[in-house]
Amino acid sequence: MPDLSGELIDGRYQLQALIAEGGMASIYRALDTRLDRPVAVKIMHSHLANDEDFVNRFIREAKATASLNHPNVVAIQDQGWNTGGVPAVFIVMEYVDGFTLRDLMAERGAMPAADALRLVTPILNALSAAHRIGIIHRDIKPENILISKDGRVKIADFGLARAANLGQTMTMEASVILGSVSYLSPEQVQRGISDSRSDVYSLGILLFEMLTGQKPYEGETAIQIAYRHVNDKVPKPSSIKSDIPDALDTLIVSMTSVDPDARPREASDVLNVVRTIQESIDPKRRQLTLELDIPPLPAVAKPGKAVKATTMIASLPTEAPKPEPAVEKEIPVTTESQSLIIKRNRKEHIRRNRVIALLFLVVAVTGAFAWYEIAGPGSKIAIPSVVGLSTSDATSALTPLGLHAVVAQQVFSENVAVGRVISSFPGGGGHLASGGTVSLTVSKGKERLTVPSLKGLTPDVASNQIASAGLKVGTITEIFSSKVAKGHVIAIAPGPGSKVRRDSLVNLVVSKGREQIAASSYVGQSGDQALNELTNLGFQVTSTYAFSDTIPVGAVMKQAPAGGVALNKGAKISLIISQGPEAVFIPNIYSLTAGNATRVLENLQLQVVVKKIGTKKVKTVTNVFPNVGVKVKRGSTVVITVG
Repeated sequence: MPDLSGELIDGRYQLQALIAEGGMASIYRALDTRLDRPVAVKIMHSHLANDEDFVNRFIREAKATASLNHPNVVAIQDQGWNTGGVPAVFIVMEYVDGFTLRDLMAERGAMPAADALRLVTPILNALSAAHRIGIIHRDIKPENILISKDGRVKIADFGLARAANLGQTMTMEASVILGSVSYLSPEQVQRGISDSRSDVYSLGILLFEMLTGQKPYEGETAIQIAYRHVNDKVPKPSSIKSDIPDALDTLIVSMTSVDPDARPREASDVLNVVRTIQESIDPKRRQLTLELDIPPLPAVAKPGKAVKATTMIASLPTEAPKPEPAVEKEIPVTTESQSLIIKRNRKEHIRRNRVIALLFLVVAVTGAFAWYEIAGPGSKIAIPSVVGLSTSDATSALTPLGLHAVVAQQVFSENVAVGRVISSFPGGGGHLASGGTVSLTVSKGKERLTVPSLKGLTPDVASNQIASAGLKVGTITEIFSSKVAKGHVIAIAPGPGSKVRRDSLVNLVVSKGREQIAASSYVGQSGDQALNELTNLGFQVTSTYAFSDTIPVGAVMKQAPAGGVALNKGAKISLIISQGPEAVFIPNIYSLTAGNATRVLENLQLQVVVKKIGTKKVKTVTNVFPNVGVKVKRGSTVVITVG
């Protein structure tokens, strides 16, 4: 792809210099002419711009990275298509003035465990944030880890990143072409699939290389290296460099297991182990983590209401008078004829007594019937049931019967609609004399009370107002608040103005005042770690940078307020972070091209003047002033001669 330096992209981004080139795109240092700030512009190679899959993958990078808001991720600022000049699909990124982890590894070789972990911690912080929202990087390698001149570590190039809502898994062929085979997980090589455990594997290989100064597998071709990742077991780093702590040795072996299920699930799991190892290396080190979880407010109880029904049963006992028993007289038996006469007389007496008893029964029944119809209930009007009818319909049902309907009372009801009869007295089936009155109880509908506004009140005053409103106090939960004074109501549930049943519960959330959090001292520790952990604790953290001959690059030189005290959540904390020594040594750049030599010197914050001599088409460095190995201050000018 031709060098586009000097082009104006999208009428806004002035390309200044090509700073990197990859398989999919080229990256330029540029100037945002609208905001007058340096940016990095990533432009897809022109021969790929017509391939829809590549364009979608390119745009997916922008979306995936833009969804991450983390200090250790290179921020995406814009994305679009250049239509006013050279056709280009581009992404605008934060410009990181510094160097890559690959540059640092090439310069330093194998690193001490403490230094390697200090560098890998911000990488883990960034990947943890990505994994939490379902994004995996898929291409973790030293070239994608940037280190700014002020010591900030950032992950770049989420070009192979994938989220569940941003596209399908790439094929194995595409992964091998676009990823770096030395760091690909076995499942990416074999099946073209990956998840958060694939990032863990790649990071394990990277950490292995940082500690030992070499990759676990070497080969003449990419296929040979890929084959070993699938079929071989990554050796323990301690087999190459014996001073590696056992716990770190074990961690890297688990991270690089061929079986994904044997690895830590996410970067956050690795981060927890790394922090423990850092504490074992430096016992004075103190790690702080905090998970905030306000329990949900208890559900509002909705008590039911019992409905009682009363049934009146009346009965009228009747009893017929019993006839007096017949009196028989003894008649002496003298002859056979007399005996027959006596028997006949007895039969006549019995028959007569039966007739008398039957007559008495008829008279009693006739009298009872006459009483029922003339003076008893039979003389009154039967009352029909009017429950459920409207007042007018109930009146219409009773008036033709010679009865009057009167609304005796109106009460609330959860079951009977407003204006409908709940009950009557006498009830349906009862009797009243003509002109009698039936008293009706009519529904006012469901009773609903209004929850008052209680915010800012004390619990005692709020409880009195709740009781006055016909409600009851439910649970009282206390939480920290920076806005509401201690001992005053923050919120209620149900909310103010809600319509609820009488005696419903109103739950209160009461302020415990501003939360106090212990802020540890991070002096001498990683500035990225201090920024991440203090920010997670809820503090407002600002960072400035200064040179130091004793404090390592990226470590905290000073913290204000000092650590070890409790501060209000949200308080401001300032950190001064080391930029390393102010003086640097002139490196050996002989035989490098002018561009590469300039890049090496500028990474050391040196000014470069290039003098060209001779007629060679490809010119390399032939002289350096000051000489190689001379110690100079950052910002000094170095003159290089190329020819």
